[in-house]
Amino acid sequence: MSAITKSTILNAIKKIDDKNFNKNSLTLNSIKKLEQEGESLTIDISIPQLNKETDFNHEKIVDAIKNDFPSLKEIHLNIQTRVSNVTTHKDPKKEAVLPGVKNTIAVASGKGGVGKSTVAVNLAVALAKDGASVGLIDADIYGPSIPLMLGVKEKPELIEDNGKARLIPLEAYGLKMISIGLLVDDNMPIIWRGPMASGAIKQFMTDVAWGELDYLVFDMPPGTGDIQLTLVQTIPLTGAVIVTTPQEVSLIDARKALKMFERVNVPVLGLIENMSYFIAPDTKTKYDIFGSGGGERVSKELGVPFLGGIPINTRIREGGDKGIPIVFDIPDSDESGIIMDISRNLSEQVNIRNSKSSGKVEILLGDDD
Repeated sequence: MSAITKSTILNAIKKIDDKNFNKNSLTLNSIKKLEQEGESLTIDISIPQLNKETDFNHEKIVDAIKNDFPSLKEIHLNIQTRVSNVTTHKDPKKEAVLPGVKNTIAVASGKGGVGKSTVAVNLAVALAKDGASVGLIDADIYGPSIPLMLGVKEKPELIEDNGKARLIPLEAYGLKMISIGLLVDDNMPIIWRGPMASGAIKQFMTDVAWGELDYLVFDMPPGTGDIQLTLVQTIPLTGAVIVTTPQEVSLIDARKALKMFERVNVPVLGLIENMSYFIAPDTKTKYDIFGSGGGERVSKELGVPFLGGIPINTRIREGGDKGIPIVFDIPDSDESGIIMDISRNLSEQVNIRNSKSSGKVEILLGDDD
């Protein structure tokens, strides 16, 4: 029998099959206390509540642990349930198109190659890990990569919803997602003119059964073209996040993307600097491969929050290639901690934006673990 550790207890709990239990969001840090005295075990665990209408039955956790550790005679379990305190972007047009969605966030970049999709995926998973209900739309019609990054290959099913056919979004790592990549063959290029691509994005909003969501994240295509304009014209966004790298050639395009959102009255919630630096694994020496401080400098220049910088690490790239985001795969890594902090900074900016638009003067912060 395995030794009783946080890791083995976590493995036992993750064998539970229950739709109201977001086990993909559990990490070693979710176990706040683990003490064994002979045949007695005391556990304090923090669990994000997937379904806010339903309390998860704690007996299932006890049974799962006993199943893996039959020698235990007593298990004292204390569950702290985390429900994300997410404010709502009030807008009649948004509520008409997506009545169950509190906030809509575009993750954008002025140019390709800055790791925007990697950031969008890990950001969405990080928000879900903190207890929020999250959806992700792969709005990059011509280069859909979200299915690969989330390891999803199934085709979405159709359901009848109030006389209308709707797609059921697929689920992975505690979030719902949809992508054109799920509806066409892997090797089939999308050769569509702008209106067709824009129409697909509209359908991803109106013809998918999203249900109740705290955040619906859009992984935008790079640039400032038809799809971006269609999105902001179709539904009022809570705000946008700009992804860049420290090098000037990327920052030039990041400025353009930021100005585009400003022109169509979409608040920019913040800027994320990807590939900020590299830490050599052998010497721990820091190298600024693409320059240093560019993201923070542009944020100050343009008056938008700097949400954080993500370092270069092969484990982040490997997570995208094998379909397991690093914030889920290696939750205790420095990179995962940085991304979790960025997601919480984003949540704070969303709440600040919503409090301002509703006329409130207080600053609403997201829940801590």
